[in-house]
Amino acid sequence: MNENQPLRRWAIGAALTLTLTCPLLVSANESTSHAMQQALAQRIAQSGEALPVASFYELRRGEPAWQSIQHVEALVNALSSLVDDGLTPDDYQAASLMDDFQLSQQLDDQAKANFDIRATRSLLLALDHLSLGKVNPREVEPNWDLPRPERSYALPRVVQAIGEGDVQKALMVARPASPEYAQLREALAHYRRLAEQGSVPYLSGRDESLRPGDRGNDVQTLRQRLTLWGEPHLLAADSDAYPMIGAQSASGDRRAFDSEVERAVMRFQRRHQLQEDGVVGERTRLALNMPVASRVDQLRVNLERARWIRPSLQQEPFVWVDIAGYRLHYTRPNGEHWDTRVVVGSPNRETPIIHSSISHLTINPSWTIPPTIMREDVLPRVRQDADYLTRQNIQVVSLSGETLDAATIDWQRPGGVMLRQVAGSSNPLGRVVVRFPNNDMIYLHDTPARGLFQRDHRALSSGCVRVEGVTEFAQLLLQDSGSRYQLNSLINSGRSDRNINLPTRIPVALHYLTAWPDDQGEVVFREDIYRRDAALLAALSRGAA
Repeated sequence: MNENQPLRRWAIGAALTLTLTCPLLVSANESTSHAMQQALAQRIAQSGEALPVASFYELRRGEPAWQSIQHVEALVNALSSLVDDGLTPDDYQAASLMDDFQLSQQLDDQAKANFDIRATRSLLLALDHLSLGKVNPREVEPNWDLPRPERSYALPRVVQAIGEGDVQKALMVARPASPEYAQLREALAHYRRLAEQGSVPYLSGRDESLRPGDRGNDVQTLRQRLTLWGEPHLLAADSDAYPMIGAQSASGDRRAFDSEVERAVMRFQRRHQLQEDGVVGERTRLALNMPVASRVDQLRVNLERARWIRPSLQQEPFVWVDIAGYRLHYTRPNGEHWDTRVVVGSPNRETPIIHSSISHLTINPSWTIPPTIMREDVLPRVRQDADYLTRQNIQVVSLSGETLDAATIDWQRPGGVMLRQVAGSSNPLGRVVVRFPNNDMIYLHDTPARGLFQRDHRALSSGCVRVEGVTEFAQLLLQDSGSRYQLNSLINSGRSDRNINLPTRIPVALHYLTAWPDDQGEVVFREDIYRRDAALLAALSRGAA
């Protein structure tokens, strides 16, 4: 038999289970003539329908699903609501299904069967997109290292919901159930409403930042921009003027940058990963002037990413690095959450998306300088300063591991040598490295440059991830994996390059998300530091295959 035979057996078994547990899946008002059922069965057999479609009707015991106007209306309404998931209802024929239904009702049973199958295909395609994402991650993320998962929703539950006439419930079966997804979806609906409110003046560029205590027309425009972004208390509720220039400020002087405006600016900055100082500098001005439609697109893109990463975020324990959010999150086996700030790769040396498992720690590591960093960063300095290697405690090593005399090397043409920085306080890897298998030589590590964690924008490394508080994190990994080692003892031993295996590997993922809820459930917009959003938005906007 063909490769689908096991799945067909599963579908038939599921149908029998549903018959026993839910004998009224098909309601009385859905009963159809024997001729109609025959037409449907014949159409499925002749066309070689894909397995999910055939299984759908097997679970319904051969009954059609879309032969009443009420059920078709429910389907159309449900498919149209997918706009709040960042999907395109036209991909599922939402606009044409009702006309097609009415036309089929004027024709024979074969036409009705054809319509029924077409409507079911639309539903199942929508369910797949909700469950797995519309776009294959590998189309837009070349380093994506996971195969697409199997469908995560239960088709019997979908069929049961359809039998009850509740298509929205069928969508809920497939839609990610995480709070983060629900918060992104709610934000998208909110920003779509904002986009419908009309135009608002843009805040002009200035030689100096706009600060508390300032007065003038720019403050009036600032109030209007903030009102657009969700601060309605800054302008009086004048339906004729809001949010245009004629609106009056709630405090009476719309040209004054008062404490109320300052607090609103700080809230806006927090939602846009900006320094929360209440001052409208250039970065804050540009964020205020961002078209609402651009934020709608950003939310659509990140809802798609949320569908991709759904399986990994459901694991416990689990470590994940939020690259564009500059955070590391660790869900421990007991359900506790630990998180910290990180420094990630610069736009020229991006931190890649990775799915792996933490295997071991390296204590008091030396650092073998990667070829790219050696070529682009270190060699130019060595050529200008002969003492650079000595000051940085960097050894010259042959490919076989033999230590060489730096003075004997022609640094214009160094040939087959490696550079290794010995363990110590100035080593870029610090005192501990958290390692996991991957093809990009990426790891999580300590750093002596701890001041970088205080910056708001931390895309500053050569690709690896520097972790604030990495010693505490490493000790948690040892404890949670069943190791008896104490990290401080290992570090204080002074032994360099000591590898400590974790008894149980802990899953880790590095993901790229440019909009994501914070700990309070408020969606924060991040800078698209690697310029990845445009390609995904274009792929989302293409019609479904």
